Amino acid sequence: MARFGVISSRDNPQIKRAAKLAASSRSRRENGLFVVEGVRLCLDALRSGLPVETLFYTAAGQRRYPEAVEELKGAAAAAFETDPAVFAKLSDTATPQGLICLCPIPERPEGTAVDPRGKYAALEHIADPANLGTMARTAEALGLDGLLLSPDCCDPYSPKVLRAGMGALFRTRLFPADDFCGTLAALRERGMSLYAALPRRDARPVTQVRFGPGAVILIGNEGGGLTEEAVALSQPVTIPMGGRAESLNAAAAAAILMWEMLR
Repeated sequence: MARFGVISSRDNPQIKRAAKLAASSRSRRENGLFVVEGVRLCLDALRSGLPVETLFYTAAGQRRYPEAVEELKGAAAAAFETDPAVFAKLSDTATPQGLICLCPIPERPEGTAVDPRGKYAALEHIADPANLGTMARTAEALGLDGLLLSPDCCDPYSPKVLRAGMGALFRTRLFPADDFCGTLAALRERGMSLYAALPRRDARPVTQVRFGPGAVILIGNEGGGLTEEAVALSQPVTIPMGGRAESLNAAAAAAILMWEMLR
């Protein structure tokens, strides 16, 4: 199969494969690849050390971003100029920039592989891609050592999460925890301190907690919060709020909690 050339058919095998990767988390897991769209994210992936398995670009994209396309073509194992109508089959944006890369999913060690002296956020059933991407962006910006993800979190390599993360997913260490509460219990046995973020009056204000080495802050689902099993393993903490709102958006709450952990 050609590794360079022009694609004009929507039935091209390369296009069909890339379209499945863009649409399906199962396909991403099975193939170990994910889709990166847009000049900024494609270059960020490359410059963060991710190999480029395949580059798709339009003639308009090459005219608009000639240096970026040449840099990506030089790094890619395969590169195809793609008809705009065909490219639209892959794109997840309303106004495509004309650049899409396929990159391998970075190795993700199990949750029990975390550094017991590090500081982490453990995310349970985060369902909104925008929230997960924003949390990863905050974690990377503040210098958290990584994120633990329960198996029912949304796919961190979906196009919507990647856009919200603005490249953070290329550099943030992710630790899948297939048995979320079992992983938390194992970390506690190793001496790590677990803190459950809860909107409860009887929880300790997070501003009063001294987060030493080996700390994990648990953040739960946007609507349902943390499960009782996860809470039972942790010390409850809360964000003091002087207004009338009962709670914060999950991503906003996560930003405050991560800041306090690293302050």
